[in-house]
Amino acid sequence: MAVKLFVVALFFSMCILFPLASANFTDFSYCNKKANYAVKVSGVDITPYPVKGGKETTFSIAATTDENISGGKLVIDVKYLFLHVHQESHDICEETSCPVSGDFVISHSQALPGITPPGSYTLTMRMVDGSNHELSCITFGFSISLIAESKAAVADS
Repeated sequence: MAVKLFVVALFFSMCILFPLASANFTDFSYCNKKANYAVKVSGVDITPYPVKGGKETTFSIAATTDENISGGKLVIDVKYLFLHVHQESHDICEETSCPVSGDFVISHSQALPGITPPGSYTLTMRMVDGSNHELSCITFGFSISLIAESKAAVADS
């Protein structure tokens, strides 16, 4: 009886934990832990993870807001170790459907250059409205693995 109970408990644990283990959720923190941001982030997903230079990667940020956001921009800063290496900005309405209210996802896909050095990076994403008022700011780390295999190397195997 005890063995059956253990097997059943193990089975249900695997059904619950396996999908979570296969997800690419990344820990994040708010830039200002005391701020009451209008946009609350609930999760960051990076696919594939770890990121590979030369391959397209999608960063998806799940969030929610009580406001009606009709425009603004995302400002992204990337650091390698402690060195600032990249900055870009995107129109919010190009990354998600506007107007934004309630639950939404901001998703951005990009292929990093194949020569991108492997290692640990830190990304800071600020969301500002059309008046440049900060709606949210998060930071999270991610890793870039060695340069991805070339198509010729894959074809030879």
